[in-house]
Amino acid sequence: MAAFSSLTDRLTGAFKNLRSKGKLTESDIDGTIREIRRALLDADVSLDVVKSFTARVRERALGEEVNKALNPAQQVVSIVNDELTQILGAGVDRPLNFAKNPPTIIMLAGLQGAGKTTLAGKLGYWLKDLGHTPLLVAADLQRPNAVTQLQVVGERAGVPVYAPELGVQSSSSDVVSPGQATGDPVKVARGSIEVAKQKLYDAVIIDTAGRLGVDEELMKQARDIRDAVHPNEILFVIDAMIGQDAVRTAKAFDEGVDFTGVVLSKLDGDARGGAALSVASVTGKPILFSSTGEGLKDFEVFHPDRMASRILDMGDILTLIEKAQKQFDEEEARQAAEKMAEGSFSLDDFLAQLQQVRQLGSMKKLLGMIPGMSQYRQAIDQFDEREVDRTEAIIHSMTPQERRHPEIIDGSRRARIAYGSGVTVATVNGLLQRFEQAAKMMKRMTNKGGMGLPGMPGGNSPRKARKNKKKGRKSGVSGNPMKREAEERALRQKLGGRSSASAFMKKPQNPALPAGIPNDIDLDKVDLSQLGDQLGGLNIPGLN
Repeated sequence: MAAFSSLTDRLTGAFKNLRSKGKLTESDIDGTIREIRRALLDADVSLDVVKSFTARVRERALGEEVNKALNPAQQVVSIVNDELTQILGAGVDRPLNFAKNPPTIIMLAGLQGAGKTTLAGKLGYWLKDLGHTPLLVAADLQRPNAVTQLQVVGERAGVPVYAPELGVQSSSSDVVSPGQATGDPVKVARGSIEVAKQKLYDAVIIDTAGRLGVDEELMKQARDIRDAVHPNEILFVIDAMIGQDAVRTAKAFDEGVDFTGVVLSKLDGDARGGAALSVASVTGKPILFSSTGEGLKDFEVFHPDRMASRILDMGDILTLIEKAQKQFDEEEARQAAEKMAEGSFSLDDFLAQLQQVRQLGSMKKLLGMIPGMSQYRQAIDQFDEREVDRTEAIIHSMTPQERRHPEIIDGSRRARIAYGSGVTVATVNGLLQRFEQAAKMMKRMTNKGGMGLPGMPGGNSPRKARKNKKKGRKSGVSGNPMKREAEERALRQKLGGRSSASAFMKKPQNPALPAGIPNDIDLDKVDLSQLGDQLGGLNIPGLN
C-alpha cells in the first residue's frame, strides 16, 4: 500500500540487523527501538503515540518472552506487530452498526477535500453488493457543484440519490459562505429519512458539507443534522495525507459531533500513513473502512491485524483469499486445474483465468499483498497495468486453432499476431515462452492431486522422482498389498481419519511464513493454484 511504503522500508530495515544474532542484548534492542522511533516520526505519527508505542515495545522486548525465545529476532517482530495492531484499533474488527428497524442512517463528516462525496458512492456500492438498498443524500449545499458530483457518483455506483435542492452551482472552486448556500441541509437530511421509509431503502448515506479548516459554523451544521436524523453511525472521513494535523482535526470532530468510526481516504497516494497510526489511538474510535483508489471497488473493510501485517511486509493473505473466493468461479477453476494436469491448458483457458484475476483489482495491489514483496517494490511500481491489456490483445489476435495449439505458431504467424495486436514480434515470443514455462510448471504442481509439489511436504523434486523411477520404487509406498493397507490405516489414524491429501490441502503448515501470518488458512473453497500462472504471463520487470 503506497501510504505505508516508506514506513515499511524503514521498519524492515530496522529488523535486518536482529536476524543475524542468536541472542539479543539490551543495546541491540535499544538500537532497534531508536530506528522504529525515527521511522514512525518520519511517517508523521503523533509524538505521544510514538512515545507510548516504543515504550511498550521496549518493555516487552526486554522481558522473558524474548529472552527465552528460540528466535529472538522473530519474537521482536511479533511484538511490534502486536503493538501496531493495538494502536490501529485495539486489535478488534468492529462491523458497521445496522439499525434493528431500517433504515440504517449513516452520516459522513470531515473537512472539505477529505473525499466524503466519493466515499459516499463507494460505501453505497459496497452496501448494494452486500444485498442492501442504499440511498445517497446530497446534504452538502455549500460547496459548488457538490450535489451534481454526488449525482454522478451515484449513477456510476447504481445507487439512487435524494437531491431536492441543487445547492450552489458554480464553476468556481472557492468555498461559498453559509449565507450564500441555497436550501436547508437539515431539512434535506430529515426529508431523506421519510423517503427511505416510503420507498423501503434500508440504508441512508448522508453527505454533509465541509470546510477548509475546523470552525464553529461547520460543527453547528453537523450537529444540527445529527440531532435531526439520529444516525446509527457518524463516520469521520480523514485524508491519510493530512499528516501531523490529523490528531488536532480528529479531536475537534470528536468533540464537535462525537463520531462513532473513522474512514481513511486516499491511502493510495504518497501519504506517510501517520494519520492511520494516530487517529484510532488518540480518539479511541475504530477505523471501519479505508479507501485505496479512485474506483468504486477501491474500498475495503479495515482490519487492524491485516494492516499491521502489510506495514511489516508480511503481506495480507487473508484479504487476497477473500477476494479470490468472491471473484473466482469454483467450477471454472476446477476445470482449469484438470486441464493443467492433463497438459491441455490452452491460451483460451489462460485468457479466461487472466480476466478473472483482473476482477480482483489492480495487479500492483495484488502483488503488494504477498509477503516479502517490499524488496521488489521498484519492479512492482514500474509494472504497467496496460500490460494485461496487451496480453489480451495478443491472444485475441490469434485464431481459435492457434489458441488451442500454440505450438503451431511459426514465424509468419507470430508476425501476423504482432501486427494485429499492435506489439512487436519479440513481445509475442515472450508471452508464448512464459505461457509454455508456466503450463509445464502448473502441470507438475497439479500432478496427482497436488501431491507432487516440488519442495513441499509430500512432494518430490524432479531429480528425486527420476531417481525413484530409475530404481523402480514408488516413493516409499510398499508393493505388498497387505503391508500397504496397514501403512495407510496407520496414516489415517495419525491424521485423525483424513487422507494425506486432505490434510495437506486443509491445513498447510509452512514454517517459512513470517510471524503474524496464519498457517491454517482453509483453502477448501478457493483455488489459487492458477494465480502464479496468470502473473507469470505478465511482464513484470525484476520478477520474470
